[in-house]
Amino acid sequence: MLLCDAAQVADGKLYVLGGGWSLTGPEPMPSAIALKVDVGWHEAETPHHWELYLEDADGQPVMVDTPEGAQPVEVRGELQVARPTTVPPGTPVDVSLVVNLGPLPLSPGNRFTWRLAIDGESREDWSLGFTTRPAMDAEA
Repeated sequence: MLLCDAAQVADGKLYVLGGGWSLTGPEPMPSAIALKVDVGWHEAETPHHWELYLEDADGQPVMVDTPEGAQPVEVRGELQVARPTTVPPGTPVDVSLVVNLGPLPLSPGNRFTWRLAIDGESREDWSLGFTTRPAMDAEA
């Protein structure tokens, strides 16, 4: 997983713009998460459900106001890969995913973490932390 300004997938490859940051803001900025997932050979040909959750420093869901009321910042999707005929059986199959996000209204001077879950499973290293800069005081 990699935080970046923007990203896309083309021909199975990740194309990343402004990647590798961990400090943003304080004003809301567009961002993206680029992911490379290694799918086990035995898990190929099977649909997998993935979810990204944004949490605050206390591990609580980050909520944003929407027309339907406050909602947690979450992104979900499905992935499925075919077993390539050009690699030896048993080889993990990689798949690239990108989530481009509009500006999120995050509180300045705080720590946040994106957490990934695949098929309901999450691991400690499936997370991506970042910090928002403190707000600048407006001078008169």
